Amino acid sequence: MVVILGYDPVELGRKVEKAVCEGLKRRYYRFRADRWYGGIATADCCGCNLRCVFCWSNYPRDNPSKTGKFYEPVEVAKRLTSIADKRGFKQLRISGNEPTLCKNHLLAVLEGIEEKYVFILETNGILIGYDKKYARGLARFNNIHVRVSLKGASPDEFARLTGAKPEGFELQLRALENLLDAGVSCHPACMLSFSSKESVERLIRRLAEIDKALVEEFEPEEVILYPHVIKRLRKAGVTPRRFFTPGNVPPEYV
Repeated sequence: MVVILGYDPVELGRKVEKAVCEGLKRRYYRFRADRWYGGIATADCCGCNLRCVFCWSNYPRDNPSKTGKFYEPVEVAKRLTSIADKRGFKQLRISGNEPTLCKNHLLAVLEGIEEKYVFILETNGILIGYDKKYARGLARFNNIHVRVSLKGASPDEFARLTGAKPEGFELQLRALENLLDAGVSCHPACMLSFSSKESVERLIRRLAEIDKALVEEFEPEEVILYPHVIKRLRKAGVTPRRFFTPGNVPPEYV
């Protein structure tokens, strides 16, 4: 899929959904146990509405119709809970690409998960910021926590890292507002490897204006330099100020 720089991530999401959504089914390329959050059952989905230069899962993102296969929501819920039960995990997630694509599928997956598990929704927040009703739909579930991953600390950084229109950054912040308004547990994370000190300080002030709790719960992210990520960053001419190597991620980031 060819994406023109300065794209609208909401419109791109609609196009990607045609490749990864089929009724209530969605494409996934793997199910696994993972170390993050102290142990979590993970379903890796295909397709995203952003084109981040630091993405570690770019093949399923850029080739969604050629990757994985379609799963019914009940199948996804069963696979996640089966992994969690075998490993003694209490946390589940959909990761790999953007889980908020195929809204009806995601909500149906959540309906199939018992409240004894915590579902961590890792999202760029674009669609939740665009559609306030999305946050209200998520509010139906008491066992969900949303991690909104900001792509840079400013509109300019967002545009440079994703290739999307800078206005998309505001949709990410609006997602936090919509989630809080709906009473959904959430916190912001932010890719800071490419950010200046000044832009981070401005972001913190913006988050405080929304809710001071967002500052207290703010989660810094740093790029992990997998070999394929290094190649993509070099091709894009983007150099991180800070980074981790795959075998050197500090315990507090896991």
